[in-house]
Amino acid sequence: MMPQPISHAVLPPLRGRVERDAPLGAATWFRVGGPADVLVRPADLDDLLLLLRDMPADVPLTILGAASNIIIRDGGIAGVVLRLARGFGDVVVEADGIIAGAAALDVTVAETAAAAGLGGLEFLVGIPGSIGGAVAMNAGAYGAEIKDVLDWAEIATPEGLLRMDAAALHFAYRHAQLPARGVVVRARLRAFAGDKTAIAARLAEIRAAREATQPVRARTGGSTFKNPHGDRKAWELIDAAGCRGLTRGAAQVSEKHCNFLINLGGASAADIEALGEEVRARVLAHSGVALEWEIRRIGRTLP
Repeated sequence: MMPQPISHAVLPPLRGRVERDAPLGAATWFRVGGPADVLVRPADLDDLLLLLRDMPADVPLTILGAASNIIIRDGGIAGVVLRLARGFGDVVVEADGIIAGAAALDVTVAETAAAAGLGGLEFLVGIPGSIGGAVAMNAGAYGAEIKDVLDWAEIATPEGLLRMDAAALHFAYRHAQLPARGVVVRARLRAFAGDKTAIAARLAEIRAAREATQPVRARTGGSTFKNPHGDRKAWELIDAAGCRGLTRGAAQVSEKHCNFLINLGGASAADIEALGEEVRARVLAHSGVALEWEIRRIGRTLP
């Protein structure tokens, strides 16, 4: 049964911003999707903990980060959508690492570390998202993943604030095991003292590689499908199945990198998701491999 829209009355008294029927599409990288029943931007950690503690357990909760790796369906999202903004984006440099708020962008953390002469976090410059989302999905690129550098993450839960190390989060490929209704609020990432010139050169190398191989200036959501187990790459399977440049409505499989879907302008979320499912079907028929979505697809479809 489809969850019913909720009112502000079911929420505890918050100091942050609470908005009903809040548009979400413009905030996503695909620029598609319907509204949130209720969008909450907590004022600070105490506000967030109050929300998690006192919000009714039967009200759906969706955490939305930088919205770079997500399709919000055209019918919008039921229940409460949570976005962390002010007060959750601080980046603190330590001698051997970075402590970053969940709303801090991955690229900002990489650049801050580089400016401080800290190496080991350069890969973050190639990940379009925020630290909270990176922890929640064990984001990775260019030979490294969050699990390789995480010392601990602080997780807000209905029971209070927890600090969990990498082992407790049971990281897997593009997955972390968070507590129920857990929200990443801060993380410490290990780094090491290095040569600033060499670190800056590595950042530039990663940026150039992304620019050359990925449609970074398009309305896209990043890598669409997970790489299968083994040495095979999703993009190679998609290409071999003849899907490069495939379109549905105003949605297209990127000509530049065919594990990226693009909104050419005017696509609906349904167009993009259906195109992805067509790609999956063609790859399965051609190679026998069932690709798994890496992009999150959430919300209600329209009738």
